[in-house]
Amino acid sequence: MLIFAHRGASAVAPENTLAAFDKALEAQADAIEIDISQVDGEVYVFHDRYLDRLTAKPGRFQDLSSAQVQTLAVFGQHQVPTLKQALHRIAGRCMLNIEIKAPVEQEKLSELLNYALRQCGFTEQQLLISSFNHHWLKDIKAARPQTRIGALTATNNLDYAAYATQLGAYSAHIDINVIDQAFVHDAHQRGLAVFVYTVDEAQDITWLKKLGVDGIFTNHPLLAKTILAGLPVCEHTLIRHF
Repeated sequence: MLIFAHRGASAVAPENTLAAFDKALEAQADAIEIDISQVDGEVYVFHDRYLDRLTAKPGRFQDLSSAQVQTLAVFGQHQVPTLKQALHRIAGRCMLNIEIKAPVEQEKLSELLNYALRQCGFTEQQLLISSFNHHWLKDIKAARPQTRIGALTATNNLDYAAYATQLGAYSAHIDINVIDQAFVHDAHQRGLAVFVYTVDEAQDITWLKKLGVDGIFTNHPLLAKTILAGLPVCEHTLIRHF
């Protein structure tokens, strides 16, 4: 079962920052998941629509200029990285799941994916583009058939993972609150990988392993790997610091 560091190792470093990516690599996560939005022609790694939770500033991220983004400090500590900076930092040392949170120009994203392949040591198999907006994923797959896409859902549909098959997806990404054995079976019958978000509790990790899911998104990759290895962990381990 693959371990995806959710927004980096966000239990021990501010989410979606270079520091969080470093901690994920130190934990030997199999993959890092990041969120991207485009502002003023630049693609940034940032999750929220609004600024207040992460930066204690008012307003929407999408309304900023690049100059304003550069003045932000995530949890008062770290600059918001560009996608290019994130690609450089991770440098093909693990898989990278790029989730599109807001509209990003297709040509700009394609340019950055090519940059990851040519300049940052990634292979096609290490890059995965995901989103809840399946129209964006359809457009990406049409423009770049070789690029792996992961279709996100927060529901367990009557036809299970058919939505991901229709998109030509590599993987189906599903909320832990709705995942069940029938979904896993259906997805695997369709040749899809099943990745579950967001999983931080030991009981959930062991349960999902029994279900046969292919990977989990977790805020604490080191703890998740420890649990999967069958090593003892403290019952009161703090999962999320930020």
